[in-house]
Order: sequence, then structure tokens, then C-alpha cells
Amino acid sequence: MSPDPAVRVASEADAAAVAGLLYDFNTEFGEPVPEIGVLTERIYEHIEHGESTFLLVGGGPEGFAQLRFRPSLITGAPDAYLEELYVAPALRGKGLGRALLEAAMEEARRRGAGRIDLGTSEDDTAARSLYESAGFTNREGRPDGPVMLYYERDL
Repeated sequence: MSPDPAVRVASEADAAAVAGLLYDFNTEFGEPVPEIGVLTERIYEHIEHGESTFLLVGGGPEGFAQLRFRPSLITGAPDAYLEELYVAPALRGKGLGRALLEAAMEEARRRGAGRIDLGTSEDDTAARSLYESAGFTNREGRPDGPVMLYYERDL
């Protein structure tokens, strides 16, 4: 039986479930991550204060997406940033990531966003394939434009 691709917006009561998935995500990719209790508190606060919107897929849940919004000086509309998108490894390839991505884009539209952006690793070919199949590009301005680069630095 296939997992349920239904996506819903997380509430404060879902903070621990989101924290568990975020912990698994960071652990899987060898990224530093606080303990689950700390993550649960932070996620609860993000939901409570509207700092992030978390979307959940599946009954477990089996995956999540995190959206953040920021006002654009150019358009006057919010821009959406897809900060995280994760599906449990055993359930990848079953449409859950696509369901989350489509729900994230719909939530961004619902909130009035004029654009959505994200970052992913060059070697994460599955994620890149998903994003590109949904119309995302890493080219600036036009299909043959220069490759856009994302930079980050710890402070």
C-alpha cells in the first residue's frame, strides 16, 4: 500500500513530529543539529509566532517542508523561501516529496507570494530533479543565463 500523499499545515501540537523529522534529516546528511527537545521548542515557537509554516505529509508524518516568508522591496509582495523539504528515506520515490513541493508552492501563492526560492546541494540529484521538474531553475534571468550560486557563512 502506498503512503498517503495528503499534505496539511502543522500546528503547535505537531512540533515534536516535525523536530523528529528535522533531526533525522540533519543526521542523515551529517549536519550539526540540536537535540530533539531543543528543536521541538524552537519549532513550536516558529509556528506560534508565524515565523515558519511547516507542511506535513503522510500519517506518521513521513515528511515535511518548511516555508519562510519575507517582504520584497521590489514587488511589494512576499517572497517565499523553501528552507527545508524532507521525506523519510524508506518512502522516497513515492510522490511524497512532489506532494510537499506542490503544497508549498500553493501555500506560498495563498499567502500572496510572488516567487519562491530554495537551495540544495549540487550532488543531491534527486532533489534537483524534483525541483527542476516543477519549473525551478538555477539560471539567472533566462534559460541560457548564467548559473546562480548560493553562498553562506557562519557568523
